[in-house]
Amino acid sequence: MSWTAPKIDRQEGPLVGPERAMLQDYLNWHRDTLLLKCEGLTAEQLGTAAVPTSNLTLHGLVRHLTKVERSWFRQDVAGEDVPKLYSTAERPDADYEDLDASAAEADFAAYRDEVAACDAVMAGYELDDTFTFGRVERQTMSVRCLYLHMIEEYARHNGHADMIRQAIDGVTGE
Repeated sequence: MSWTAPKIDRQEGPLVGPERAMLQDYLNWHRDTLLLKCEGLTAEQLGTAAVPTSNLTLHGLVRHLTKVERSWFRQDVAGEDVPKLYSTAERPDADYEDLDASAAEADFAAYRDEVAACDAVMAGYELDDTFTFGRVERQTMSVRCLYLHMIEEYARHNGHADMIRQAIDGVTGE
C-alpha cells in the first residue's frame, strides 16, 4: 500500500499582535498550506506534474522548500555547518527531479524536521538582527526581511501547488 500525505490542521493566525508573532504565524500558515495541498494524495500522485513540460510536482515543492528553509535560516542566518539538501551546482533542480515515490514519507518527515529546526534556531534572533549571504556578492539582510521573503516564497509556490493539485484530482481552494 502506498503512503498517503496526512491530514493537516491549518491554524489561522491573529490579525492583531506583536510583529514577530504575526510574521511567524503567517509563515506557519503558508507552510501548512503547502501540506494542505498534498493532503490525502498518494506518494505517486505527489510526484505528478500538472504540465508535461514542467518538473514542478507537490513532492518536489516539499523537497525544494525543505532546502530553502535550511539554506536561509540555518546556513545563512545561524551559520550552521549542515549539508546542503538535494541540489548541487551541477544539478540545481535535483530537488524537483530526483523524486522517488518510496521516499515521499521520509521527505515529508524531513520537511517537518527542518521546519522545527529552523524555528528553534530563529527563536534566538530579533527582527532587527542582520546577517550576510551570497557566495559571490555578499549582501546584508535583516531577519525581518527574511521572514517577509519566506512568506513570499511560500505564497508563490503555494500558487504552483494549487494548480498542480487541481490538475491531479480537481481539488481547489485555499
